[in-house]
Amino acid sequence: FESQKDIYFVSSALLTHLSISLQQLTGSLLAVAFLSSFGSSMLYGYNLAVVNSPSAYIKDFYNQTVLNRNGTGLTEETLTVMYSLTVSVFAIGGMLGSVIVGMLVSRFGRKGTIVNTTFLVFIGGSLMGFSRICGSPEMVIVGRFITGIHSGISLSVVPMYLGEIAPKNLRGFLGLVPSIFIGTGVFLAQILGLHELLGKEEHWPFFLSVVVIPTFIQLMALPWFPESPRYLLIEKHNVHATITALKYYRAKCNIQAEIEEMQEEQRSLSSVETLSVWKLLLDDRVRKQVLCVVVINIGMQLSGIDAIWFYTNDIFEDAGIPEAEIQYTTAGTGIIEIIAGLVGCFTIERLGRRPLMIFGFTMMGVCSAGITLTLILQGHLPFMHYLSVACVVGIIAGFCIGPAGVPFLMTAELFKQSHRPAAYIVGGLLNWVSNFTVGFVFPFLQMSVGSYCYLVFSAICFSVAIYVYFFIPETKNKTFMEISRMFSKKEAVLESQGLIHVDQLKLKKMNGYGGVEFDSSSSVP
Repeated sequence: FESQKDIYFVSSALLTHLSISLQQLTGSLLAVAFLSSFGSSMLYGYNLAVVNSPSAYIKDFYNQTVLNRNGTGLTEETLTVMYSLTVSVFAIGGMLGSVIVGMLVSRFGRKGTIVNTTFLVFIGGSLMGFSRICGSPEMVIVGRFITGIHSGISLSVVPMYLGEIAPKNLRGFLGLVPSIFIGTGVFLAQILGLHELLGKEEHWPFFLSVVVIPTFIQLMALPWFPESPRYLLIEKHNVHATITALKYYRAKCNIQAEIEEMQEEQRSLSSVETLSVWKLLLDDRVRKQVLCVVVINIGMQLSGIDAIWFYTNDIFEDAGIPEAEIQYTTAGTGIIEIIAGLVGCFTIERLGRRPLMIFGFTMMGVCSAGITLTLILQGHLPFMHYLSVACVVGIIAGFCIGPAGVPFLMTAELFKQSHRPAAYIVGGLLNWVSNFTVGFVFPFLQMSVGSYCYLVFSAICFSVAIYVYFFIPETKNKTFMEISRMFSKKEAVLESQGLIHVDQLKLKKMNGYGGVEFDSSSSVP
């Protein structure tokens, strides 16, 4: 009875918290989160998984084309290299996109960048769609590269945009909407890749190019929504447009208080221009934040999730799943991605960022080690085949609950307006370099060490979970200014020595991340 009462009170508290938070979730906020993610983030997930199902058809196309051109086909090693390049060139494009995102968001704004870069999807999709008719493997590779540029841009700018338009108590919720759409994109690629739909040999070019459809819908609707209020005020100094945007995105809230918080940040940056990547790396005031971004972005990709998404069919084949059932098993994992993403989205404002990250990476570490164990024992214990599938599902679920979206959200939260574009360049570049490394190296690693390759991913996941636990603070329900103060060296020293309470501190003349001085009303000497 007592345990039932406890469950009732906990459930009531969760529902009350969710109800209060959702009161500020306006239709316009929800619509812009869905639109920006639908035509951008979803394409990232789709392109990660789209090459998995038609891999045999693409390899046959490459081999047949070279045979027609030169009279001789490709060796197995050369074909593996070409296909690995097709998979990983998407990440090379992503690297380029992540490098130029800072310049784009400063020039065109957050929403403007999302809208103005949609042409990349149409170019890339057209190249892949007509590659078979033209008999050109190069068009597939170039098309993947161009769509990678778009994903590299959108993977940074969409969380930045949503983080800046959201009220502080909904920033986590909206910040994880893109991760849900990433999972949705993966699931869509798995479903469309079924043999009954687009999984036939004659359909694979259209299967690769279908990304143009959601981008077209986004292009028709997103321009009607306002730009980020923070961008309009802090970088464009347009108070009227800022107020208009806030009224559009808010229901019942103190707009004046939000304006004042933005103006406080604007004053703190009055003598600081938007930083370059080099200046960001040299700025010792944000060194801890930069290190946090480096660790979580590298960890997110080296966790092994890309190996799972790129080569799901091969992994299930190694696990002994019958060939006729592999495509349906793969598609079934997509449902887990969406459910896990929704769990993270609806619990992040209650549990916080750190618990989701720690739990997600720990779960991935356990399941990666589990894959190695099950693959080793499957020759002796038949039921290990099913445990292999369960471990794959566990890796995907652990990733989608936290590591899929929280790193991008935290990159926005840990930095102020002047540092944020450069921070996204650093995080995005490391993210894509790691993505490319896994996509290109994994097939050869798997051939070299077999099932033991997953132990590498397991060690990385546990290491990142430990780092998050000890070194990354909780940013839930805090303004950007409050978060920047958490990292103030002087404040950290004073608090650790127990000299004063944080409430007895106030900012003095702001420069960069500011200093602290004593409150004159305090009795502390």
